[in-house]
Amino acid sequence: MAKVTMIGKGNMGQAIGDVFKQGGNQVTYLGHDDAVTDLGDIVVLAVPYPAAISIAKANQAALAHKVVVDITNPLNYETWDELAVPADSSAAAEIAALLPAAQVVKAFNTTFAATLQSRKVGTATTTVLAASDSDVAKQQLATALTDSGVAFVDAGSLKRAREMESVGFLQMTLAANEKIGWTGGFGLMK
Repeated sequence: MAKVTMIGKGNMGQAIGDVFKQGGNQVTYLGHDDAVTDLGDIVVLAVPYPAAISIAKANQAALAHKVVVDITNPLNYETWDELAVPADSSAAAEIAALLPAAQVVKAFNTTFAATLQSRKVGTATTTVLAASDSDVAKQQLATALTDSGVAFVDAGSLKRAREMESVGFLQMTLAANEKIGWTGGFGLMK
């Protein structure tokens, strides 16, 4: 059983927390303005990109030696037409640079809250992709998701976060433009 701290109580925070609970883990919730104390082994930043950056900057010591999961898709919310990070970077890389003593994992950004709640994308099992430079952190996350009802796929190093964020961005813009529903999305078939 892992101790998981969800920073963010919105739709995604609640859906991800439920996935961890079903996997038999202890889950606590903090709002993005709450004091970041008494954290679990896994800390999920279930907040928008600007808030995730602020939390990382303000809580470097508290997040040191933790598995920090970044779920953000850093899109430009003013235009909904581009990512808000440099082309050769990612939100996860930006967070990792701020938290050198943490093990940063990019995950949950290619899923919607509804597909996490249902554990399905169409007829396929919802898959959580994870990218990190820490194999230990990815394994800890995979273990915490065992028996949670979702599939887990190691997507490689943290460099893959950029592509994952592009997929998440595409999925969000398709849903916002009513090309797909917020209960749909991309599924991964083996």
